Amino acid sequence: MILVTGATGALGALIAEQLAGRDDTVLGTRDPQQPQASLPDRRIDFDHPDTLITGFEGVNVLLLISAGYGEDDVVIARHDAAIDAAEKAGVEHVVYTSLTADGDHLPYALPHRWTERRLQESTMAWTILRNGLYAELLAWLAAPSADGRITAPLGEGRLAAVVRADLADVAVRVAVEASDHAGRVYELVGEQAIGGTDLAHAQGPHVAYEPETLAQARARIAASGAEPFQVPMLVGTYSAIAAGFMSRTGGDLRQLLGREPRSSLAAALA
Repeated sequence: MILVTGATGALGALIAEQLAGRDDTVLGTRDPQQPQASLPDRRIDFDHPDTLITGFEGVNVLLLISAGYGEDDVVIARHDAAIDAAEKAGVEHVVYTSLTADGDHLPYALPHRWTERRLQESTMAWTILRNGLYAELLAWLAAPSADGRITAPLGEGRLAAVVRADLADVAVRVAVEASDHAGRVYELVGEQAIGGTDLAHAQGPHVAYEPETLAQARARIAASGAEPFQVPMLVGTYSAIAAGFMSRTGGDLRQLLGREPRSSLAAALA
């Protein structure tokens, strides 16, 4: 049996759609409702570890989608609880959606690296999918204003963004064929590096890219009502892109897809 955590999230929902109709797949969610994507669901709440051992019973392959969006200690505690429960429940293989190696410069990298190490030291087989940053995230980070200005502290930096749907395709393939991918770490970044100027040009002469400073971005994000931990998270993402640490293309995406990846620029403009 395959169990997918975070099945109502952006990535998890795409994975659930592809696995729809399989009789060996269950979706994990904090608040089970009616079965989604023609699949049964179970309550899986990383913040309530008592739900996990029972939730993981009978599971052979656990597709563990990162439970981010929190301070490092919160995310680490969630992942530790999930891995501990998986070991106790007899899960055989964990496929984990991590962060690209170039993302070590990002503020939220540490919980991913901690989780990778925890899995590698566990009693279970494992596969690590080091996902690049989404093209859809870049579209949000550098969205044009109503008057046609893209204002973001990206400098001349570019991001090897990857389309979320491609990452879902890879996750499904690896989960279904888990034994063929045991002990592997895959780098899943896009084949096209995109910057603010690229986004502006692709939207026509009415859109202009105007770099701002990190200090300006920090003030803007803080004033938006973002959670305190989100401010350094987003500013750090801008900073790493601007400094040129997130532009390396290539990796294992095309090989695992078995086809050409979707256009990151098109996804960022959608």
